[in-house]
Amino acid sequence: MGNPFVHVELNTGDVGAATGFYKQLFDWKLATMPMGPGMTYTTIGVGKGTGGGMQQKPMPDAPTQWLPYVQVDSVKKTIAKAQSLGAQIIVDYMPVASMGALGIFIDPTGAALGLWEMAAKPAKRTAKRSAKKPAKKAAAKKKPAKKKKK
Repeated sequence: MGNPFVHVELNTGDVGAATGFYKQLFDWKLATMPMGPGMTYTTIGVGKGTGGGMQQKPMPDAPTQWLPYVQVDSVKKTIAKAQSLGAQIIVDYMPVASMGALGIFIDPTGAALGLWEMAAKPAKRTAKRSAKKPAKKAAAKKKPAKKKKK
């Protein structure tokens, strides 16, 4: 299978204005949550399709823009490959809580793209099964003895 787009993120200088605009424009479910000291992140629930988020631009002089993210098995390996192909690396590897990790690069044509690596799911613990014992055969019912006629 290929690498799907899994997240789209708006980096803006005015999250409040962007939130107000998109809340009126689309039927999106927006929820803001804390992301550390003085930082928030607004998630975008779209129902069907690829959701995303909105956040304050990480660098004040960066342009306001939407950034798509592509799912990969390994951010570190994909960033290394992108760099070998001429990409400029912006974020080489950044863990995101217990959810996964991201990377960001600018391709040789000048387009920015994010990478997303899902966190490994914990192995499911299975209960030890005891060895199955063969089923006991049901004891045959004895028919009552016929009474003798006198």
